[in-house]
Amino acid sequence: MLVLGIHLLKLYLQLGGLALLGFILGRLLPPKIPIYIGKFLFWIGVPIGVIAFVRRSDLSGSIWLAPAIAWVAILLGVGLSWLWLRSKTHPGSASLELEQSSQWSHLPTQGSFVLSTMVGNTGFIGYPVALALVGEQYFAWALFYDLLGTVIGAYGLGAVLASRFGEGSKSYKQFIHAILYNPTLWSLGLGLLVRDIPLPPLLENSLQRFAWSAIALSLILCGMRLSQLHSWSSLKPASVSLVIKMLIVPLFLGIILSFWGLDRPALLILVLQMAMPPAFATLVLAETYNLDRDLAVTALGLGSVCLLVTLPIWVLMFGIPTV
Repeated sequence: MLVLGIHLLKLYLQLGGLALLGFILGRLLPPKIPIYIGKFLFWIGVPIGVIAFVRRSDLSGSIWLAPAIAWVAILLGVGLSWLWLRSKTHPGSASLELEQSSQWSHLPTQGSFVLSTMVGNTGFIGYPVALALVGEQYFAWALFYDLLGTVIGAYGLGAVLASRFGEGSKSYKQFIHAILYNPTLWSLGLGLLVRDIPLPPLLENSLQRFAWSAIALSLILCGMRLSQLHSWSSLKPASVSLVIKMLIVPLFLGIILSFWGLDRPALLILVLQMAMPPAFATLVLAETYNLDRDLAVTALGLGSVCLLVTLPIWVLMFGIPTV
């Protein structure tokens, strides 16, 4: 328990300190600064970081199970959210139930609700959490979960569902473009090709330092973006979506996976990725398809706070950190 407390304290200082710094900077700096930082991380920081961490990751064993589990978690979240919406939009005859269900009858609200139960922030938050708690050796599990699960799920299935519930553009070309032109996906392929090519020690060390700097900058960016979220309405539907996304899905699938004989670090990473707060992609989809933006914003902010409470639960249940 002492070791667990030390690891969590270290993680909270890292996550909380950098996110708090970003939150403060987000209030002080011009609104365009987070945009520039986001573009730098998207095109340069994260892709180079992926190449660096892939070089030290263990790709043996059942690594391809990670994206498969990601898709199971996505579909389970969609299924549970659909069942909840069905119970609210097809209530009994009591007038009180009808009154309570009225807030769920709005299609844009339903769309944002479903999206917030689907995909989590498995990149900007999931990566540093996985690295801090489990280490570089198993980082590929978090990477494959994010790129082959979350990214494709958000801009593939997520776009389809958003168009079903929304009122915005029905074109999928921009989301196909978002997947195909995602530099992190390409950097994964490049990293796999060059991972066994030896580099001079100075270059290797510089690559690793740059990768860790990009992770730190991504946490600062998360804080800056959270500082710009001014809406905290829609607490009830957001709370329900977070219970599904951050509690029910990871608990159910984590218990099942614990009987599969996975290494404890790999199991912990999978559970942590499933338990991440909703992804920023949900807000992008909400804005593109005119869904309930307030609900998307509330789920993002509230989920980020709830993560601090749920992290110790998953670590205690599914694996003690080894780094």
